Amino acid sequence: MLNHIDLMGRLTRAPELRTTAGGVSCCTITLACDRDYKDPTSGQYGVDFVDVVTWRSTAEFVCRYFEKGQLAVVSGRLRSRKYQDKSGANRTAWEVQADNVYFGGGTRQRDAAPAPSDADAPPAPASAAAPARDFAPMEDDDSELPF
Repeated sequence: MLNHIDLMGRLTRAPELRTTAGGVSCCTITLACDRDYKDPTSGQYGVDFVDVVTWRSTAEFVCRYFEKGQLAVVSGRLRSRKYQDKSGANRTAWEVQADNVYFGGGTRQRDAAPAPSDADAPPAPASAAAPARDFAPMEDDDSELPF
């Protein structure tokens, strides 16, 4: 059996870090993932909002380095959780239990910084700028090569 899911989307809110009674860190986020097709009636791309749960060191990493609006890539597995709502009706919640969470784009500081110009670039090393004087073309006959 295979249960693996990879998602990329933007965080809809700041990560929430909680700790269980046993001292295990748990972080929940919600990703907004764009659909790759337009709705025929509105002409707009749809969005899916996916709940993601991370545990232990991954939870602490997400809470420390991610924020609302940031692009994230999540790799994990889909899981269901059954519960009863306030009216006593049985419900099922679907969420992704993330094994790994990666940065999906550049940092805001890097995105806001101007691109370096040629004047800011370090000079090329002398060996790269000067032509190779001891270069000689090969005079081997390659007619026996199998391709």
